[in-house]
Amino acid sequence: MGAEEKITSTQMERAKFREMKEGTQEDWAIISSEYMAHAKGLPDRVLDHLKLLDGDFGGFPVDRLEHSLQTATRAHRDGRPETYVVMALLHDIGDTLGTYNHPDVAAALLKPFISEEEHWICQHHGAFQGYFYFHHVGMDPDIRENYRDSPYFDACAEFCEKYDQSAFDPDYESESLEFFEPMVRRVMARPVNSMYAKVVENES
Repeated sequence: MGAEEKITSTQMERAKFREMKEGTQEDWAIISSEYMAHAKGLPDRVLDHLKLLDGDFGGFPVDRLEHSLQTATRAHRDGRPETYVVMALLHDIGDTLGTYNHPDVAAALLKPFISEEEHWICQHHGAFQGYFYFHHVGMDPDIRENYRDSPYFDACAEFCEKYDQSAFDPDYESESLEFFEPMVRRVMARPVNSMYAKVVENES
């Protein structure tokens, strides 16, 4: 960098308080600035995490990344809106950390950016997907009936039938992750369902 020195994390300006209740407006101006910079990197972190599914087959005919790409590709080619397609792409991103509740992980990640219906589909797709295989592993395939009264029951059943359970075809020609990257960036550019949305709006 020539005569310029690279600023390290220890040299950056930081808030002075030891407890949040001691914080000043100046402190929170510093934190808000850092928050916005960090928030802009969310799509990169999400895409990097999604790549962890590459090569992870778990016994399935295709690896988890290909399953995700295939699910999103099917939804995209069916004319679904961009938020729906991104939900389809990321619906299993929780597989790496949420071994026993992966739909909850993905749904929490996506909640600020998608519709209530799309969020519900993502959060409950595990139970609905079980309709196609739970009877093979000693579980109740009709567990989805617990959600029959939801206005989004049919939408979730359709997602699993048309896009999720059918996305294990090794011969299917999916779009690449690079194809979906601009969609992820657009959808995650601005939260619509978050108590922090106002902060983003004020900083815009």
